[in-house]
Amino acid sequence: MLKDINTSQDTLQKFIFDNAAVKGEFVEISDTWREVQARHDYPAAVKTVLGEMLAAAALLSANLKFNGAIIMQIHGDGPVRLLVVECDSDLRLRATAKLGEGVTVADGASLTDMLNVSGKGRFVITLDPLEKMPGQQPYQGIVPLDGDDMASVIENYMLRSEQLDTRLWLAADGTVSRGLLLQKLPRHSGKEDQVEQASEADELETWNRAVMLASTLKQDELLSTDIQTLMNRLFWEETIRVFEPAHPQFFCSCTREKVGNMLKMLGQPEVEEALAELGHLGINCDFCGKHYDFDKVDCAQLFASDTPVETLIAASDIKH
Repeated sequence: MLKDINTSQDTLQKFIFDNAAVKGEFVEISDTWREVQARHDYPAAVKTVLGEMLAAAALLSANLKFNGAIIMQIHGDGPVRLLVVECDSDLRLRATAKLGEGVTVADGASLTDMLNVSGKGRFVITLDPLEKMPGQQPYQGIVPLDGDDMASVIENYMLRSEQLDTRLWLAADGTVSRGLLLQKLPRHSGKEDQVEQASEADELETWNRAVMLASTLKQDELLSTDIQTLMNRLFWEETIRVFEPAHPQFFCSCTREKVGNMLKMLGQPEVEEALAELGHLGINCDFCGKHYDFDKVDCAQLFASDTPVETLIAASDIKH
């Protein structure tokens, strides 16, 4: 029995198939997606890939068992140089894209056309704990950009790096970002959801049937249909348990301290050269557009400090 799901706001809905180690998640992101786009005029094809990454980051973050953030990046070798999406354990999201200078991206451009023209694109997932142990560094996995679309790139990463059967269906346009994740869990994995263990053959049958049903979902249908309707339409014959929904939201974690750390990463000679040319440094956060200003005194104080630099942020524009 499926209960009604309130999708009046951005929503991530977890569910599990009874008596089988198979779980799923739907996500629908509109308000947060509009916040991401509010300060940038991305080409339509870039919006599609970045929106799909946004949905995927929320779906993967909901599975993490630590207090921290998942950061997904694609480093491209085409007209799109960088895509970054970050989602923390509270489903707070931010995202940005970097295009090459003066490039044009066709509306129908594929992921390969934009990011993997010469086969040198890279997909990076970083797991960054909020409270690190002394000396602990974020975990980072880097793989070739293997796949024709965002869903297949992440599926290949999960199978290669996590050895987990994971299937994703993603779609995005200028209005909404949506996704569905199905995952076959390892048997006897602690019974975290208190499900009764089924036989291996029954679990495999449930997994194959769930994937087959989800594979009937078309992108247009995913874009235009709410979570409640999709769950009823796809899994109406299945016995599944639905959990309390979570609600993704836009949040940018930029601070003056982090921007200062970015300047320290550039190095004192480069910062002093920029100061000599510009007089002061005006830096805009790529994610939220917030402006930070550093004059010569501010920069001198940065390099007089012994504070370690451990900040991972996207490159920002420096303006006079």
